[in-house]
Amino acid sequence: MSGLTDSGVLVRLAYSAMQDLGIDTSVVLQRIGLKHEQLEEKDLRTPHSAQTLFWSVIEEVANDPDIGLHLGEKIPVFKGQVLEYLFLSSETFGEGLKRALNYQRLLSDAVNANLDQDEVGLFVGNVGFASGAGYRHLTECVVIAVLKFFDYVTEGAFKPLEIHFEHAAGHNLAEYERVFTCPVKFQCEANRIYFTAESMQVPSAHAQPELLRLHEQLANEHVAKLEKQDFISKVYRLIGELLESGNANLETVADRLGIKPRSLRTRLAEVDTNFNQLLADYRCNLAKKLLARTDESIDEIVYLTGFSEPSTFYRAFKRWVGQTPVEYRKTKARD
Repeated sequence: MSGLTDSGVLVRLAYSAMQDLGIDTSVVLQRIGLKHEQLEEKDLRTPHSAQTLFWSVIEEVANDPDIGLHLGEKIPVFKGQVLEYLFLSSETFGEGLKRALNYQRLLSDAVNANLDQDEVGLFVGNVGFASGAGYRHLTECVVIAVLKFFDYVTEGAFKPLEIHFEHAAGHNLAEYERVFTCPVKFQCEANRIYFTAESMQVPSAHAQPELLRLHEQLANEHVAKLEKQDFISKVYRLIGELLESGNANLETVADRLGIKPRSLRTRLAEVDTNFNQLLADYRCNLAKKLLARTDESIDEIVYLTGFSEPSTFYRAFKRWVGQTPVEYRKTKARD
């Protein structure tokens, strides 16, 4: 699951729901290492691997073993994003659903939902996330949010037939009966939302072909931006792998990516950066982390960050941070 990220809109919706439930959001954010101002970042993406910590902290702070259900109840309807526009500007709910499924990574890299059918009826499958500790809450909350969204874009016409979850039932079965308006089954083959074929034909009161083309163009641009960020992440990971060996250079990274150095320069320029900048950023972030969170000696940090001489490391760190490594470590120790 490494490298997968979720849109910041998910944590913003959860934050709003936490406030509505009276959960101490400052405690939750502090314990998961997220600052309040980060929630306002337009292009915020959070590591999907952090979801386990996020939900275990919320469960503990709220003292609620069924927090996914209860947070889902309070989640605001998902609005103001290109996926909403794709639904509303399509002729029918079904057309909007098919289009939105093409762009689901705008919400999360970890979701691969699909539209299919079996003896129960039509369903959106693979809704939610991997099974395991922490993901029950997340999946239940997301399914409720999806149902709210489907209800919103169809103006109340969408009615679920059944909900299937991969995981076992939570603490209180009566809560599932109260929250959902249809049968809920557990330990199923996959997470699924079943609905009638008639739902696919529900017309959109806001259908506009001209706007639809614009919205699809916008969605494609967002996906292209994420793909460029994926490439940056790959380069970053390779820099980390090669740093200690002293081979963290443009030519070696390009070779590991299977492209020519000139192509690597071009692709990095397309996202307004260059290899030397990424290398410096990686070294700086690694040095700050080692200085603040470990007792590694300065000489060892010089080695781990790929510098050949302590003096070179000192000059670079002072240029990056405005403090010497020793001053920075003392400041962090006081903090």
